[in-house]
Amino acid sequence: MSKKKWDFWIDRGGTFTDVVGHSPNGTLKTLKLLSENPEQYKDAAVQGIRLLLELTETDPLPEDMIDSVKMGTTVATNALLERKGDRTVLLINEGLKDLLRVGYQNRPKLFDLEIKKQSAIYEDVVEIPGRLDSKGLEITRLDEQLARSVLLSSFKRGFRSVAIAFIHSYLNSSHENRVAEIAREVGYTQISTSSGTSRLIKLVSRGDTTVVDAYLSPILRRYINQVSEELKADKGGVKSLFFMQSSGGLVDSGSFQGRDAILSGPAGGVVGMVKTGEVAGFKKLIGFDMGGTSTDVCHFSGHYERSFETEIAGVRMRAPMMNIHTVAAGGGSILSFQDGRYQVGPDSAGANPGPACYRRGGPLTVTDCNVVLGKINPKYFPKIFGPTADEPLDKEIVIKKFKELADSISAETGIGPLSPEETAVGFLRIAVQNMARAIKKISVDRGYNITEYTLNCFGGAGGQHACAVADALSMSTVFLHPYSGVLSAFGMGLADIRVLKEQHFNQDLRETLKAGLIIKKLSNEAIEEVVNQGVPRKEINVIKTAYLKYSGSHQNIEVNFDSSKKMLMEFKKNHQIRFGFASPVDDLIIDMLTVEAIGKNNSYVDQVSLGNKNESKAISQISLSGYGEIPLYNRELLVSGQILKGPSVVMEKTGTTVVEDGWEGFVDKFGNLILQRLKERESELALGTKVNPIMLEVFNNLFMSIAEQMGSTLQNTAYSVNIKERLDFSCALFDASGNLVANAPHVPVHLGSMSDAVRKVAELNYGKIKPGDSFVLNAPFNGGTHLPDVTVITPVFNEQVDKILFFVGSRGHHADIGGRTPGSAPPDSKSIEEEGVVIDNFKIVDQGNFRAEETRELLRSGLYPCRNIDQNIKDLEAQLAANETGIREVTQMIKNFGIKTVQAYMNHVQDNAEASVRQVVGKLKNGSFTYPMDFGQKIEVQVRVNARKGTAEVDFTGTSLQGPNNYNAPRSICNAVVLYVFRTLVGAEIPLNEGCLKPLKIIAPEGSMINPKYPAAVIAGNTEVSQNICDCLFGALGVIAGSQATMNNFVWGNDYFQNYETIAGGSGAGPGFHGASGTQVHMTNTLMTDPEVLESRFPVRLENFSIRKGSGGKGAWTGGDGIRRVVKFLNPVTVTTLCSHRIVPPFGVGGGSPGMVGLDTVIRANGAREQQPGNTEVHLESGDAFEMLTPGGGGWGEYK
Repeated sequence: MSKKKWDFWIDRGGTFTDVVGHSPNGTLKTLKLLSENPEQYKDAAVQGIRLLLELTETDPLPEDMIDSVKMGTTVATNALLERKGDRTVLLINEGLKDLLRVGYQNRPKLFDLEIKKQSAIYEDVVEIPGRLDSKGLEITRLDEQLARSVLLSSFKRGFRSVAIAFIHSYLNSSHENRVAEIAREVGYTQISTSSGTSRLIKLVSRGDTTVVDAYLSPILRRYINQVSEELKADKGGVKSLFFMQSSGGLVDSGSFQGRDAILSGPAGGVVGMVKTGEVAGFKKLIGFDMGGTSTDVCHFSGHYERSFETEIAGVRMRAPMMNIHTVAAGGGSILSFQDGRYQVGPDSAGANPGPACYRRGGPLTVTDCNVVLGKINPKYFPKIFGPTADEPLDKEIVIKKFKELADSISAETGIGPLSPEETAVGFLRIAVQNMARAIKKISVDRGYNITEYTLNCFGGAGGQHACAVADALSMSTVFLHPYSGVLSAFGMGLADIRVLKEQHFNQDLRETLKAGLIIKKLSNEAIEEVVNQGVPRKEINVIKTAYLKYSGSHQNIEVNFDSSKKMLMEFKKNHQIRFGFASPVDDLIIDMLTVEAIGKNNSYVDQVSLGNKNESKAISQISLSGYGEIPLYNRELLVSGQILKGPSVVMEKTGTTVVEDGWEGFVDKFGNLILQRLKERESELALGTKVNPIMLEVFNNLFMSIAEQMGSTLQNTAYSVNIKERLDFSCALFDASGNLVANAPHVPVHLGSMSDAVRKVAELNYGKIKPGDSFVLNAPFNGGTHLPDVTVITPVFNEQVDKILFFVGSRGHHADIGGRTPGSAPPDSKSIEEEGVVIDNFKIVDQGNFRAEETRELLRSGLYPCRNIDQNIKDLEAQLAANETGIREVTQMIKNFGIKTVQAYMNHVQDNAEASVRQVVGKLKNGSFTYPMDFGQKIEVQVRVNARKGTAEVDFTGTSLQGPNNYNAPRSICNAVVLYVFRTLVGAEIPLNEGCLKPLKIIAPEGSMINPKYPAAVIAGNTEVSQNICDCLFGALGVIAGSQATMNNFVWGNDYFQNYETIAGGSGAGPGFHGASGTQVHMTNTLMTDPEVLESRFPVRLENFSIRKGSGGKGAWTGGDGIRRVVKFLNPVTVTTLCSHRIVPPFGVGGGSPGMVGLDTVIRANGAREQQPGNTEVHLESGDAFEMLTPGGGGWGEYK
């Protein structure tokens, strides 16, 4: 039976808007338009509808012709990215006004001296007295009078959007609800409360989400009203208008809010990917959605995967979203040649001007690669370009620009110029590799065997790269739906109406009765919301989910809500799959609960007519670079059962698919095109050993990918929270000499510091190392940093097992390695033995046999043995597993390219990094600096530059001798600091490897505080001295003023609980930029615990966490401000601090003032204040508080 009206499904993306029209006679029509084309139309979505209805510019929209419009839109995302939302005022608790600005303290880019944090999206913030405790009970009354006064004042200043975020309101919303009521009385038109936005713990991300909702909802409302008006929604033009939410469900336009709109378009792609794949019989899917601006990838194996905490455009979102990983590699990604390497993205040409072939003067992009290679043929591509939007793609300008680029690359490298086609092939290879790495992050890195999956490829540019991406991942099957080019829009039509409710629980697994009551309440709420959108109650399905975690852990795993026994079994099974182990301990917590009510969309649309029964012939022969003439097929003419041999190209209205050589296409009964690899991919053993700029970038990425995959294995299999959740670890790949090839660190102090350990193991065991051996060490005087950082090193032999080819290594921060105090960080240690068990060149695996008992005996040794040896063993096993991952991946690389090529490129990538550093060093001038420290010690450095050779001597002669305190930094830390400093000067994304150090000669006198001898104590060397060396070297080079140069170690606890924090401060100003306030600097980038989590775990209250205004040094460019942090203790505790710059201020440059020193004070319950030194140990009673004021950064240039 035919329909009577049209349905439209639309994906308004960043570059293109895709429209699918389901006509009254049941056929589907598609259209692709530029999202921004102001010369031609006001809104792409409405224009698409008008074009499919065949209306002219002046024709009115007929009434009663459209049944529904279902849309995903980037309107909210674009407003967030461009900071063009509505003016918003934020109301938050007293003492916390800067909380969202500081966030979790970490800086976004590790090596940027000018720290650029995303600007706050609220325009004003006001503190309101009133406080709840961690149980949701009121401890301070809400100041309603002040709230009303503030709201009235802001309203008079033009604000109409207000965000209200109070601590612990996820447990008790009364304070927020009352302020919202007052705001309504005042006249605010957009009122967002954090309790209404999310019922989950974490004030920082929930607060950000609340601000986003207040900031974007008015923008969305105006856009929805505009679309409704143009479609005459209130006059019978369209019956229903739905929008896709980030969580993957449709919602009526009247309920579509800012917080749900961020991934609106990509979520439709996930739905389309899953539903089309399942109909065709594929149950395990990797979604690959390549558009013009970026590529979205996702994983599916039976249920939608969602994330409840995501960061987008510098904003932390605490809302359910499809778990989609995005990489900046779309058709519009810009091609460039920098630092001797081919690079793709991250910048995009967008829709305007777009790629070079768009006829708008745009740069060369990935799309242009496909044009010049013949994979996109202008003759068979929509003619929508040029000033009048009716011209084809311009291939001539693309060839011209590629020739110019090839010539410039040749001039820079001294290698004969490649043809435009060869140049394009090189850039495409790198783009494919970037996309494959993104897919590994959501599959291989999470324990899934990707070779068992089908690549469901969609998006306008997806089909052009499908086979190449699958090859890069060793996947053998690719699926392309008939509407793969517009599958995100198609998915809108297949989507269900869904309402997802979530609530924090955080109680024992045995509390299923309490949990069940919450599940019932959430179910009723969700069902009612779906019913209100027109779905009959009897047609609603409900999915009930619990998120479980081990007590003390951060990471949870979802299970079906059921009896505690069944949930435990499912949890252990899922934990084994994800992390490779399941603890025998059953101490489980129900972290949160979710309920999803689903109004099922059962009307799966017919695919397409497969045309005649006779097999379709190629419509043309086209030229494909490297293959000559190949067949071009029209997708619409293909018939069921037809086979397409590669190489060939399939064109359709919404995209192009390339069937690569070695692949074969098959059309199934639904019209799906299924590509399968026929023969094993050939290895590239003939590449040779001479450096090739294209392969240089390929190997750079391959080596780094290996280090990252090792890191994922370590994170997934480790037991320690430090490794698994705080990411205090580093994995690396080394050549046969122990030189660093690739390093994936999360904190800069780990940079390159493992090389000394690898070389030491090789030296001490020369001639005795056998295949299957692994070694462990933490000795600070033999390549270690401090004792908790334990390194596991594994050599890898050739097939003849008579030669070491390379080493892999993993370093992880163990929670405890012994020592006089728990956590192995005694603040007043005087010798290394007080800090824990020293491990020096211990063989942990002997020819494949793990020496478990000998390892346990080692960990039980020393004056202060390890406190939790079982945990140490588990973490060591995880490090061994990480090394095995590295060995497996490098072995596969050798199989693909040959050992000579791999070893040659291990050297070439180091040479490339060396050349990048030499280029920078050659521009530096000689300099020296003396850096006084609080305890009377000093660091002294002279930098002597040979500009002609591009080398520098970094000489620390004159630095204080090692001291009787623990402010001594092992030599490996000195190397890490020098590598970090010179890496920041390069100012580009160069690989981090041994080559960076080759132009630098480091002189660190033995027996000094930066190269101490046994048995010096070193615990502060890792945290404090590393920062001081760093600022000293920056001072000599004259590139930036002094930062806070301390990690502000703040340790507190008693026999029952302990906690450790490092607290942010100000960064130094530089020429042309101000310092950043409230941020981690230089050698650390660790996260701060959210205040709600902190208070729920420990008997403390965060009374103040704000920016210390005016603490940055004044200058032409002002230093960043420090932090004020006040923690009140509700139980007796001992507080220990380890802090610098409490006496000597961070230096200014060129007349800029120094930053203010830090100040630590005990505030007794009676109000008495007791100032403390930087290193202190002090007892606090219940009701006492500790105030820490962290240093500001120095200023640059004279203040006028």
